[in-house]
Amino acid sequence: MKPPLRHAALTHMRNFSAVGGIARALKYVAVCLSITALALPGGPTLVSATTPTDGLAIASIQPTAGQVVGVAEPLTVSFAEPVIDRAAAERTLNITASNGQPGRAEWLNDQVLQWKPVGFWPSHSHITMMSGGFATDITTGSAVLGVASISQHTFTVSIDGQVARTMPASMGKPSRPTPIGDFTVLDRNRSVVMDSRTIGIPLSSPEGYLITASYAERITNGGVYVHSAPWSVDSQGHSNVSHGCINLSPDNAAWYYNTVHIGDPVSVQA
Repeated sequence: MKPPLRHAALTHMRNFSAVGGIARALKYVAVCLSITALALPGGPTLVSATTPTDGLAIASIQPTAGQVVGVAEPLTVSFAEPVIDRAAAERTLNITASNGQPGRAEWLNDQVLQWKPVGFWPSHSHITMMSGGFATDITTGSAVLGVASISQHTFTVSIDGQVARTMPASMGKPSRPTPIGDFTVLDRNRSVVMDSRTIGIPLSSPEGYLITASYAERITNGGVYVHSAPWSVDSQGHSNVSHGCINLSPDNAAWYYNTVHIGDPVSVQA
């Protein structure tokens, strides 16, 4: 009945090679304003409006090209240097998304910009983003939505709007409650080491633990996971005994691990 977590690293950033050569002497780059959506009947929506601005060096764009992601996955641009003019940086985005999906820009820090869909991306669709000569082209999978009910002790997964499985679950006990809110799967790990010292509990404490959990999906930067917890199967569906994670049986955890993508949404409800 021990389940929390080793803090995992933030979303990995991978460098992309520039699309086409960019001469060093160029003072300006072509950028596209990602606020105005031009609807194309029967096809994708191109978010566009070309505007010249001083060049902003881009280190990487994520997700990587060709990746299949969940319907809540943000698009992330990492700039090579701290950005002073954030509005100009946002205008470097040229995003193509199905069905006219709107989005919003959010800054994680002075160098990392995320573009998040309002709601979810359409399932089974293509999304492209270009910025400063870098590009990525990704595909969304099925819309896999996980809903954890703290009071009902269940974890229900819907796929493309249809309930696929309702599973007994155990969430955080009163002293270590599972946070309520809307989250996104940040990482998937076949196994992950969970160490109570990362949340301030010594191993020598009766509450201490150092375990390896299987079929683990991280949903917060603080280390809350959905994962297999054979030690709490008797409590799953009846009571909340974890240190904040969402505990599932090994079979149910394996099924969810093999069904969900990074970027799929998880909602925790009271």
